[in-house]
Amino acid sequence: MTTPFSGFPDISISTERLVLRPLDDGDLQAFTEMMNDELVTAWTTVPTPYTEQDARTLVGSEAPALRKEGRGVVLAVAEFLTQRLVGVVQMHDADWRVRSAVLSYAIAPWARGEGYASEALFAMAQWMFHDQKFERLELRTAADNTAAQQVAQKIGCISEGVLRGAYIARSRTEDGGWTDVRTDLIVWSLLPEDLEGVPEHLADHGGFSTYSDWS
Repeated sequence: MTTPFSGFPDISISTERLVLRPLDDGDLQAFTEMMNDELVTAWTTVPTPYTEQDARTLVGSEAPALRKEGRGVVLAVAEFLTQRLVGVVQMHDADWRVRSAVLSYAIAPWARGEGYASEALFAMAQWMFHDQKFERLELRTAADNTAAQQVAQKIGCISEGVLRGAYIARSRTEDGGWTDVRTDLIVWSLLPEDLEGVPEHLADHGGFSTYSDWS
């Protein structure tokens, strides 16, 4: 894998309802609470419990290093009007020779069902394809994570197959703790041409996301 000397730019992306921007210290409390949500813990690999120090490390060093080294970008997703943190979207495992990368995200419990995940991912995909000239993006969803699979379909992703036993999810135990559960991963791909018609589809389903600006 080769990376550009300058890495990825420090960006802010606006949609109809959202602003995607770098995480900052003002997000620490809300971000920590979100990352301790049951569904985030179950379907991601974040530490459990997720502490404010974990968030501080991500904001202060891990995310900036990822961007500067050209390996990926981590962006807060905030409501445009209220600036309330609704989630986070990440592009990682960037391969500059193949021009491909992987997308992942998390949405706060109170913000689910509003189409924010698809709106944020669609905006990130537009920026990656149009500005960074990438040619392929991937999402990988656990076999039982139907909500994530619906998001992938909404933004135009194509299911390419199943990686058997390729992921460790987490499930609640009887005593209230967590246990690891091996599961399959569904691989979804997104190419530039797959975005055609997606804004109209999202508008029809209450998640309109016309990409409007980056800086």
